[in-house]
Amino acid sequence: MTLQFTMECSEYLKTAIEAARQAGMFIVERYNSLEEICFTRKAIFDYVTEVDSASEALIIKTIRDTFPTHRILSEESIKEPSEESDYLWIIDPLDGTTNFIHRYPVFALSVGLQHEGDMVVAVVYDPLRDEIFTAEKGRGSYLNGRRITVSKRDRIEDSIITTGFPFRAKERVDDYLMAFRTLFLKCSDLRRAGSAALDLAYTAAGRCEGFFELGLGAWDVAAGSLLVREAGGIVTDFNGGAGYIESGNIVAANPHLHGIILEDVKRFLSNRD
Repeated sequence: MTLQFTMECSEYLKTAIEAARQAGMFIVERYNSLEEICFTRKAIFDYVTEVDSASEALIIKTIRDTFPTHRILSEESIKEPSEESDYLWIIDPLDGTTNFIHRYPVFALSVGLQHEGDMVVAVVYDPLRDEIFTAEKGRGSYLNGRRITVSKRDRIEDSIITTGFPFRAKERVDDYLMAFRTLFLKCSDLRRAGSAALDLAYTAAGRCEGFFELGLGAWDVAAGSLLVREAGGIVTDFNGGAGYIESGNIVAANPHLHGIILEDVKRFLSNRD
């Protein structure tokens, strides 16, 4: 696997890319092996494999080798970083674990960096397709080193919207389905692939016009949200504010359609944001 990436970037982004590259190679090796993928249940409908844990260890080691004093928040092991630093790495070592367990080929890994609470670096890597989405604050978003922007489509009826079912909040399924139905009747189509990180990356690349989901973790949306914003899109929580990393409730879209999508999502889901 060889990533073609030649654009000038900071040491932070270089480290994130290297971490994603190493972990991605390992994930593909395990995906392509004939060995059974062992997993355990973290919570109902929520799983972790030995591949998640090993990928996480590779990413953390790469970061710690270069930035030993930085804090790390990761899905599988480090939940409450306590070190004193203005820098916080937010990691999802395998976004789409359920897909991976079933060898359904849609998953990614996500590495983001916050500085004083502001996202400044993002990497979302799809190792099966060898696509690495990157962004730095103020410097745009890229796919394998080429600049990307959000879709320019401005008609909801011509748009594809991506989403994720609320498997961690199934008590909200009725509210969610009302939002889903309302948008489904307006747009060209809705997609549910099973990786929020990829949904956000695809929104940034203009492959779809928008994305919404509720009940996500910070690691699911941190890097992807910066990709969308640096690609010219808008990212908010269900109330139109900036609390999507904290709440896990997110609407991301191009500037033409964000307000339309948000209006329907807010109508059914914002009362508990």
